[in-house]
Amino acid sequence: MPTFMVHFPFLENLVHPPRELVSRVGGQKINTAMDYTVAMQRAIALAEKGLGKTAPNPIVGAVIIDATGAVIAEGFHDRINSADHAEVVAIKAAGDRAKGSTIVVTLEPCNHTGATGPCAQAIIDAGITTVVYAVSDPNAAAAGGADTLRAAGITVISGVLEMEAAYSNRAWLTKIAKNRPFFTWKVATTLDAKVAATDGTSKWITNETSRADVQQLRRQADAILVGTNTVVADDPHLIPRGEFAGYTHNPIRIICGEQELPADAQVFDAAAQTVVVKSKDLNLLVEKLNELGVNHVFVEAGPTLGSAMLDGCLLDELIMYQAPSLLGSGKQFFVFDYPSTISNQMRLDHISTQVLAGDVKSVYRIRNGE
Repeated sequence: MPTFMVHFPFLENLVHPPRELVSRVGGQKINTAMDYTVAMQRAIALAEKGLGKTAPNPIVGAVIIDATGAVIAEGFHDRINSADHAEVVAIKAAGDRAKGSTIVVTLEPCNHTGATGPCAQAIIDAGITTVVYAVSDPNAAAAGGADTLRAAGITVISGVLEMEAAYSNRAWLTKIAKNRPFFTWKVATTLDAKVAATDGTSKWITNETSRADVQQLRRQADAILVGTNTVVADDPHLIPRGEFAGYTHNPIRIICGEQELPADAQVFDAAAQTVVVKSKDLNLLVEKLNELGVNHVFVEAGPTLGSAMLDGCLLDELIMYQAPSLLGSGKQFFVFDYPSTISNQMRLDHISTQVLAGDVKSVYRIRNGE
């Protein structure tokens, strides 16, 4: 499996945007002349509103401010409801007030014509005089917006909160770099790493707070992946529940494996598209996901498929919910035998830890040989 071909420092030193700064921006004045940090924090928060709604495009947020630092308009890309990119959404909201303003955007404005025209040209036409962006566009088909803007006499500032914005957009950046989606494996375990008892029961190991948190992660994904074993054993619906239910658009349900599935399984209802990859070949799985235009796959598979993906260097992130309980015997979440020598253990990069009403949620980056 190829390593990450585009270098992003955030992979070694991940930092989440401090949300206390974000709240100072929306509709308010940015208390700085040339420091665009707070505006970029807001743009990142706006971009994340598009999670699960932009594939195969990236998530992008934009904030337009005037010469005094007052916020004129803002926008984010929501491909499900509009083809307009974040910059165009903000420019349309600003109207004539965009002239002479500064636009702060999480990704370098695009320089190509696809479903819409180039964002760089839209910025030029709007009379915006300064463009501030976080991450340069690694997509060769769309890159070059900064050069076009500079050639038009616009001041361009790059790299503002680059690591934070890149982390937020890690799924799309991974897809560009590796030509495959970003895979997050979600696991709910006991303290001794069990995902089910010896009799096969697994509902519930974690508490309601943890399970509600999972619903948000489902909503933010483009697809939810399980193996055929999980469908046969648990008959999951794989649709966001609770406050994240009731949307007209749900993540695509992907079922991978060779086991025959019941015709009346919940995954075959009309709540979302369901695609069955009737194979254990993970290359075929990736091909199908690329055909579907998926950026981020939320893996809710059991030990068999999840471990196979980890062994095949396909997993990028592990989110583990651990309950304060012990089972002793039961099903382990990880089933592959790795070298028994301690020096060869698989090391992960710790990203964050959060306590959820007694359960512990930990997020790790999986290096995949990098």
